[in-house]
Amino acid sequence: MNNHQNRIYLDYAATTPVDDRVMEVMSPFFKSLFGNTSSIHYYGQQAEAALENSRQVLAGGLNCQPREVIFTSCGSESDNLALRGVAFAERERRRADHILISPVEHHAVSRTAQQLAKLHDFEVEFLPVDAQGSVDPQDVVERIRPSTAIVSVIYANNEIGTINPIAEIGEICKSKNVPFHTDAVQAAAFLSVDVSELNADLISLGAHKFYGPKGVGALYIKQGTPIHPVLTGGSQEFGLRAGTHNTPYIVGMAKAFQLAQEERIQRLAYLRPLRDNLIGQILEEVPESKLTGSIYHRLPNHASFVFRKADGNFLLSVLDSKGFACSSGSACKTGDPEPSEVLTAIGLEREWALGSLRVTLGTSTSAEEIKAFVSILPEVVRSVR
Repeated sequence: MNNHQNRIYLDYAATTPVDDRVMEVMSPFFKSLFGNTSSIHYYGQQAEAALENSRQVLAGGLNCQPREVIFTSCGSESDNLALRGVAFAERERRRADHILISPVEHHAVSRTAQQLAKLHDFEVEFLPVDAQGSVDPQDVVERIRPSTAIVSVIYANNEIGTINPIAEIGEICKSKNVPFHTDAVQAAAFLSVDVSELNADLISLGAHKFYGPKGVGALYIKQGTPIHPVLTGGSQEFGLRAGTHNTPYIVGMAKAFQLAQEERIQRLAYLRPLRDNLIGQILEEVPESKLTGSIYHRLPNHASFVFRKADGNFLLSVLDSKGFACSSGSACKTGDPEPSEVLTAIGLEREWALGSLRVTLGTSTSAEEIKAFVSILPEVVRSVR
């Protein structure tokens, strides 16, 4: 199955193809409408109008003010701006030096927090998670302090698909006047990101997870949230993110986000049965297999497993040779021979955690593709073992 046309892509949590409708609206801004948004002439005005229209589209989906939407280069940059920007601002404002995060965060959050601890003497504390990788809001109540600069808990985990109780955690943070950030990069494709429901002060988004282009993201920042810029220079993005705007990608992100909101119910209805069928068959047909993450509170397109005494990276290689593109967890983690922090945090032993597999579905995934995958997986796992 070396022919590209015969290959089956099952790694939509890593990235998605750009929707044709998104490509269509982006196209003019590469050539005819190529102006710099900071220029005062006609070309700049056209680009600026497209930028601000895109900001309004995102603000509509987030149920916030346009000024509260900051465009970035990706979800990771949004996470960095949220954590670093708020940590430094809160230290300056009220000497806060405590950062509270979960142990199942994307590296854009966890490694940023660890660097703040190593280089800037912040104290990083990890919240406990249960065997499904979920944070109990009560643990936030018990660990949040007057000196907490920021709390960050991922909305939906990229490796194991578990959805966290973000609204409850946000309510706790609000009652303590502590800024709360959630990485919604995976969640925004399928879950509500209405800021009034989530009680979040900062929300990170990345366009390429919901059929937009790679290289563009956004950060919602609630008005009044103390934050310093991380990328300095020009006055773009209200002084919070310097740099020439990537207008074509921003326009594409807005369109992709709009489509994700409009078609959310339809996409959920299509993907959930496919996912449930996939999970049921794999657990039934592959010996010594476990589902990772929550059974019920998980992303609708996300199935993740561990297979005892199987090498996850070898498993991916064999699957790829047979024409199936999957992941061992985070796309940023693939190739690392050590168990991920997420699988360690949920208590899996090494002989299980090393055999991880993430299968994520998209709007073009068919029942026939799932059937083809399930038909070869048991034998592939057996051969890898």
